This record gives sequence, structure tokens and C-alpha cells, in this order.
Amino acid sequence: MIALIVSFALFVGGLLLMGYAAEFVGWQGATFIAGILAVALSIGLPVHVLTKLD
Repeated sequence: MIALIVSFALFVGGLLLMGYAAEFVGWQGATFIAGILAVALSIGLPVHVLTKLD
């Protein structure tokens, strides 16, 4: 259950990072890439953690 909550928070945070990336002058690319990585981690976390718990 904790893995799902953490992955949902990472997913929403990643979407927010990608959405607000244009606001960070000089750091647009790094912020957008951080958002992509957060979303990827939010998808990968439950896939790997929850399969080990089954």
C-alpha cells in the first residue's frame, strides 16, 4: 500500500515538474527531465516492488 501512495505522489510530482518547467528560467531542460524521470520511477516502483511482495 505504501508503494502505491509513493508512486502516486511521484507521478503527480513529475507531472507538476513537467508542467512548470517553463517557469524555471535557465533550468527548463533539467526540470523537464526530472519530471520525466519521476514519472518513470513512479511506474517502475510498483512494478518491481509489488511483484516481489506477491
